[in-house]
Amino acid sequence: MPEATTNGRQAFGPHFVQSVARALAVIRSFSDRRPTLTLSEAAQETGLDRATARRLLLTLADLGYVRTDGRHFELTPRTLELGYAYLSSLSLPEIARPHLRELSRRLNETATLTVLDGDEIVYVGLVASTRLAAVQISLGTRFAAYATSMGRVLLAGLPDDELEKRVANLRLEPRTERTVRTPEELRAELYRIREQGWALVDGELETELRGAAAPVRDRSGEVVAAVNVSVHADRIAPDTVAAEYVPEILRTVGLIERDLAGAAG
Repeated sequence: MPEATTNGRQAFGPHFVQSVARALAVIRSFSDRRPTLTLSEAAQETGLDRATARRLLLTLADLGYVRTDGRHFELTPRTLELGYAYLSSLSLPEIARPHLRELSRRLNETATLTVLDGDEIVYVGLVASTRLAAVQISLGTRFAAYATSMGRVLLAGLPDDELEKRVANLRLEPRTERTVRTPEELRAELYRIREQGWALVDGELETELRGAAAPVRDRSGEVVAAVNVSVHADRIAPDTVAAEYVPEILRTVGLIERDLAGAAG
Protein backbone atom coordinates (compact mmCIF):
# COMPACT_ATOMS: atom_id res chain seq x y z
CA MET A 1 0.00 0.00 0.00
CA PRO A 2 1.30 3.50 -0.77
CA GLU A 3 2.69 5.57 2.07
CA ALA A 4 -0.26 7.92 1.72
CA THR A 5 -2.64 5.26 3.00
CA THR A 6 -0.46 3.61 5.65
CA ASN A 7 1.13 6.74 7.01
CA GLY A 8 -1.26 9.38 5.77
CA ARG A 9 -0.86 11.95 8.49
CA GLN A 10 2.82 12.28 7.72
CA ALA A 11 2.13 12.41 3.95
CA PHE A 12 -0.90 14.73 3.91
CA GLY A 13 -1.20 16.36 7.31
CA PRO A 14 -3.41 16.02 10.40
CA HIS A 15 -6.65 16.25 8.39
CA PHE A 16 -5.99 12.91 6.67
CA VAL A 17 -8.60 10.17 7.42
CA GLN A 18 -6.87 6.85 7.03
CA SER A 19 -10.05 4.75 6.98
CA VAL A 20 -11.35 6.66 3.95
CA ALA A 21 -8.09 6.09 2.10
CA ARG A 22 -8.19 2.41 2.94
CA ALA A 23 -11.80 2.04 1.77
CA LEU A 24 -10.93 3.70 -1.54
CA ALA A 25 -7.91 1.43 -1.87
CA VAL A 26 -10.22 -1.57 -1.49
CA ILE A 27 -12.52 -0.25 -4.23
CA ARG A 28 -9.53 0.43 -6.51
CA SER A 29 -8.25 -3.11 -5.98
CA PHE A 30 -11.00 -4.37 -8.32
CA SER A 31 -10.28 -4.08 -12.04
CA ASP A 32 -11.33 -5.42 -15.42
CA ARG A 33 -8.68 -8.09 -14.96
CA ARG A 34 -9.86 -8.92 -11.45
CA PRO A 35 -13.56 -8.01 -11.18
CA THR A 36 -14.03 -10.58 -8.39
CA LEU A 37 -11.76 -10.95 -5.35
CA THR A 38 -11.62 -13.16 -2.29
CA LEU A 39 -10.85 -11.62 1.09
CA SER A 40 -7.25 -12.84 0.89
CA GLU A 41 -6.82 -11.40 -2.61
CA ALA A 42 -8.26 -8.03 -1.55
CA ALA A 43 -5.91 -7.92 1.44
CA GLN A 44 -2.96 -8.77 -0.77
CA GLU A 45 -3.90 -6.21 -3.42
CA THR A 46 -4.24 -3.40 -0.86
CA GLY A 47 -1.52 -4.37 1.61
CA LEU A 48 -4.07 -4.45 4.43
CA ASP A 49 -4.31 -7.19 7.01
CA ARG A 50 -7.22 -9.62 6.54
CA ALA A 51 -9.22 -8.32 9.48
CA THR A 52 -9.12 -4.72 8.22
CA ALA A 53 -9.88 -5.75 4.64
CA ARG A 54 -12.82 -7.84 5.86
CA ARG A 55 -14.32 -4.96 7.87
CA LEU A 56 -13.99 -2.59 4.92
CA LEU A 57 -15.47 -5.04 2.40
CA LEU A 58 -18.43 -5.84 4.65
CA THR A 59 -19.02 -2.15 5.31
CA LEU A 60 -18.99 -1.46 1.56
CA ALA A 61 -21.40 -4.37 1.13
CA ASP A 62 -23.72 -2.91 3.78
CA LEU A 63 -23.67 0.39 1.88
CA GLY A 64 -24.44 -1.31 -1.43
CA TYR A 65 -21.10 -0.69 -3.17
CA VAL A 66 -19.97 -4.33 -2.98
CA ARG A 67 -21.83 -7.63 -3.18
CA THR A 68 -20.65 -11.00 -1.92
CA ASP A 69 -21.64 -14.65 -1.98
CA GLY A 70 -19.81 -15.18 1.31
CA ARG A 71 -16.45 -15.93 -0.30
CA HIS A 72 -16.07 -13.70 -3.35
CA PHE A 73 -16.59 -9.94 -3.54
CA GLU A 74 -17.37 -7.70 -6.52
CA LEU A 75 -18.36 -4.08 -7.07
CA THR A 76 -21.95 -3.04 -7.80
CA PRO A 77 -23.21 -0.29 -10.13
CA ARG A 78 -23.65 1.93 -7.07
CA THR A 79 -19.93 2.72 -7.23
CA LEU A 80 -20.84 4.94 -10.19
CA GLU A 81 -22.25 7.39 -7.65
CA LEU A 82 -18.71 8.04 -6.35
CA GLY A 83 -17.67 9.75 -9.55
CA TYR A 84 -20.59 9.76 -11.96
CA ALA A 85 -19.68 12.93 -13.82
CA TYR A 86 -16.23 11.60 -14.64
CA LEU A 87 -17.37 8.07 -15.40
CA SER A 88 -20.15 9.22 -17.69
CA SER A 89 -17.63 11.08 -19.84
CA LEU A 90 -15.27 8.14 -20.30
CA SER A 91 -17.14 4.89 -19.76
CA LEU A 92 -20.02 2.83 -21.08
CA PRO A 93 -22.53 5.72 -21.19
CA GLU A 94 -20.14 7.75 -23.34
CA ILE A 95 -19.47 4.80 -25.62
CA ALA A 96 -23.20 4.15 -25.95
CA ARG A 97 -24.31 7.76 -26.47
CA PRO A 98 -23.75 8.11 -30.24
CA HIS A 99 -25.42 4.75 -30.83
CA LEU A 100 -28.39 5.73 -28.66
CA ARG A 101 -28.61 8.98 -30.58
CA GLU A 102 -28.74 7.12 -33.90
CA LEU A 103 -31.30 4.64 -32.56
CA SER A 104 -33.49 7.49 -31.35
CA ARG A 105 -33.17 9.21 -34.73
CA ARG A 106 -34.10 6.10 -36.71
CA LEU A 107 -37.16 5.27 -34.62
CA ASN A 108 -38.07 8.79 -33.48
CA GLU A 109 -38.38 7.43 -29.95
CA THR A 110 -36.48 7.95 -26.70
CA ALA A 111 -33.54 5.53 -26.38
CA THR A 112 -32.02 4.73 -23.01
CA LEU A 113 -29.22 2.81 -21.32
CA THR A 114 -29.72 1.35 -17.85
CA VAL A 115 -27.79 -0.71 -15.31
CA LEU A 116 -28.98 -2.90 -12.46
CA ASP A 117 -28.53 -1.66 -8.90
CA GLY A 118 -30.00 -4.07 -6.39
CA ASP A 119 -33.63 -4.63 -7.37
CA GLU A 120 -33.83 -1.42 -9.39
CA ILE A 121 -32.71 -0.16 -12.77
CA VAL A 122 -30.86 3.14 -12.98
CA TYR A 123 -30.80 5.27 -16.14
CA VAL A 124 -27.19 6.11 -17.06
CA GLY A 125 -27.74 7.06 -20.71
CA LEU A 126 -30.64 8.89 -22.36
CA VAL A 127 -31.41 10.38 -25.75
CA ALA A 128 -34.91 11.86 -25.77
CA SER A 129 -37.12 12.09 -28.82
CA THR A 130 -39.44 14.97 -29.73
CA ARG A 131 -42.46 12.80 -28.96
CA LEU A 132 -44.13 13.16 -25.59
CA ALA A 133 -42.91 10.46 -23.24
CA ALA A 134 -45.42 8.32 -21.34
CA VAL A 135 -43.16 8.41 -18.26
CA GLN A 136 -40.85 11.28 -17.38
CA ILE A 137 -37.28 10.04 -16.93
CA SER A 138 -33.83 11.56 -16.55
CA LEU A 139 -30.34 10.34 -15.76
CA GLY A 140 -30.43 8.67 -12.36
CA THR A 141 -34.14 7.81 -12.49
CA ARG A 142 -34.90 4.45 -10.89
CA PHE A 143 -37.67 1.90 -11.37
CA ALA A 144 -38.34 -1.57 -10.01
CA ALA A 145 -36.47 -3.93 -12.31
CA TYR A 146 -39.15 -6.63 -12.48
CA ALA A 147 -41.71 -4.29 -14.09
CA THR A 148 -39.51 -3.03 -16.96
CA SER A 149 -38.07 -4.56 -20.10
CA MET A 150 -34.59 -3.30 -19.17
CA GLY A 151 -34.79 -4.74 -15.69
CA ARG A 152 -35.89 -8.10 -16.99
CA VAL A 153 -33.01 -8.51 -19.43
CA LEU A 154 -30.62 -7.45 -16.66
CA LEU A 155 -32.14 -9.91 -14.19
CA ALA A 156 -32.15 -12.62 -16.86
CA GLY A 157 -28.43 -12.02 -17.34
CA LEU A 158 -27.59 -12.95 -13.75
CA PRO A 159 -26.14 -16.37 -12.89
CA ASP A 160 -28.82 -18.93 -12.02
CA ASP A 161 -28.21 -18.86 -8.27
CA GLU A 162 -28.28 -15.07 -8.12
CA LEU A 163 -31.39 -14.92 -10.30
CA GLU A 164 -33.20 -17.41 -8.07
CA LYS A 165 -32.21 -15.50 -4.94
CA ARG A 166 -33.38 -12.19 -6.38
CA VAL A 167 -36.73 -13.58 -7.54
CA ALA A 168 -37.37 -15.29 -4.19
CA ASN A 169 -36.70 -12.07 -2.26
CA LEU A 170 -38.50 -9.63 -4.53
CA ARG A 171 -41.61 -7.86 -3.30
CA LEU A 172 -43.87 -7.77 -6.34
CA GLU A 173 -46.17 -4.76 -6.16
CA PRO A 174 -48.91 -4.49 -8.82
CA ARG A 175 -48.26 -1.16 -10.52
CA THR A 176 -51.00 -1.94 -13.07
CA GLU A 177 -53.47 -4.77 -13.61
CA ARG A 178 -50.93 -6.30 -16.02
CA THR A 179 -47.94 -6.31 -13.66
CA VAL A 180 -46.47 -9.73 -13.01
CA ARG A 181 -47.95 -11.04 -9.75
CA THR A 182 -46.04 -14.13 -8.65
CA PRO A 183 -42.38 -15.19 -8.38
CA GLU A 184 -43.16 -18.27 -10.48
CA GLU A 185 -44.53 -16.16 -13.31
CA LEU A 186 -41.57 -13.78 -13.19
CA ARG A 187 -39.04 -16.62 -13.03
CA ALA A 188 -40.52 -18.29 -16.11
CA GLU A 189 -40.49 -15.00 -18.01
CA LEU A 190 -36.86 -14.29 -17.10
CA TYR A 191 -35.68 -17.67 -18.36
CA ARG A 192 -37.69 -17.19 -21.55
CA ILE A 193 -36.07 -13.76 -22.04
CA ARG A 194 -32.62 -15.22 -21.46
CA GLU A 195 -33.26 -17.74 -24.23
CA GLN A 196 -34.85 -15.18 -26.56
CA GLY A 197 -32.22 -12.48 -26.08
CA TRP A 198 -34.59 -9.54 -25.58
CA ALA A 199 -37.66 -8.51 -23.59
CA LEU A 200 -40.98 -6.85 -24.34
CA VAL A 201 -43.02 -5.48 -21.44
CA ASP A 202 -46.54 -4.25 -22.16
CA GLY A 203 -48.29 -1.97 -19.68
CA GLU A 204 -46.72 -3.37 -16.49
CA LEU A 205 -44.94 -0.23 -15.33
CA GLU A 206 -47.56 2.18 -16.67
CA THR A 207 -50.67 1.15 -18.60
CA GLU A 208 -49.87 3.43 -21.54
CA LEU A 209 -46.23 2.36 -21.79
CA ARG A 210 -44.86 -0.44 -23.95
CA GLY A 211 -41.10 -1.09 -23.96
CA ALA A 212 -38.51 -3.40 -25.47
CA ALA A 213 -34.92 -3.95 -24.37
CA ALA A 214 -31.85 -6.06 -25.08
CA PRO A 215 -28.77 -6.75 -22.92
CA VAL A 216 -25.33 -5.23 -23.48
CA ARG A 217 -22.48 -7.63 -22.72
CA ASP A 218 -18.87 -6.85 -21.99
CA ARG A 219 -15.90 -8.60 -23.56
CA SER A 220 -16.23 -11.52 -21.11
CA GLY A 221 -19.88 -12.03 -21.99
CA GLU A 222 -21.28 -10.61 -18.74
CA VAL A 223 -24.45 -8.53 -19.01
CA VAL A 224 -23.50 -5.01 -17.89
CA ALA A 225 -26.36 -2.84 -19.16
CA ALA A 226 -29.54 -2.78 -21.21
CA VAL A 227 -30.68 -0.68 -24.18
CA ASN A 228 -34.36 0.23 -24.28
CA VAL A 229 -36.93 1.95 -26.44
CA SER A 230 -40.37 2.66 -25.01
CA VAL A 231 -43.51 3.81 -26.85
CA HIS A 232 -47.08 4.87 -26.16
CA ALA A 233 -49.27 1.77 -26.15
CA ASP A 234 -51.98 3.51 -28.19
CA ARG A 235 -49.50 4.38 -30.94
CA ILE A 236 -47.47 1.23 -31.58
CA ALA A 237 -48.78 -2.34 -31.36
CA PRO A 238 -46.76 -5.05 -29.58
CA ASP A 239 -46.24 -6.96 -32.84
CA THR A 240 -44.81 -3.82 -34.43
CA VAL A 241 -42.42 -3.30 -31.53
CA ALA A 242 -41.22 -6.90 -31.83
CA ALA A 243 -40.93 -6.87 -35.63
CA GLU A 244 -39.54 -3.38 -36.27
CA TYR A 245 -38.10 -1.97 -33.05
CA VAL A 246 -36.37 -5.01 -31.55
CA PRO A 247 -34.09 -5.57 -34.58
CA GLU A 248 -32.97 -1.93 -34.35
CA ILE A 249 -32.30 -2.31 -30.63
CA LEU A 250 -30.28 -5.49 -31.22
CA ARG A 251 -28.30 -3.76 -33.96
CA THR A 252 -27.52 -0.88 -31.59
CA VAL A 253 -26.45 -3.30 -28.85
CA GLY A 254 -24.06 -4.98 -31.28
CA LEU A 255 -22.44 -1.65 -32.12
CA ILE A 256 -22.09 -0.70 -28.46
CA GLU A 257 -20.55 -4.08 -27.62
CA ARG A 258 -18.08 -3.71 -30.51
CA ASP A 259 -16.94 -0.30 -29.27
CA LEU A 260 -16.91 -1.44 -25.65
CA ALA A 261 -14.61 -4.33 -26.53
CA GLY A 262 -12.35 -1.98 -28.44
CA ALA A 263 -12.14 0.48 -25.55
CA ALA A 264 -11.22 -2.36 -23.18
CA GLY A 265 -8.50 -3.74 -25.20
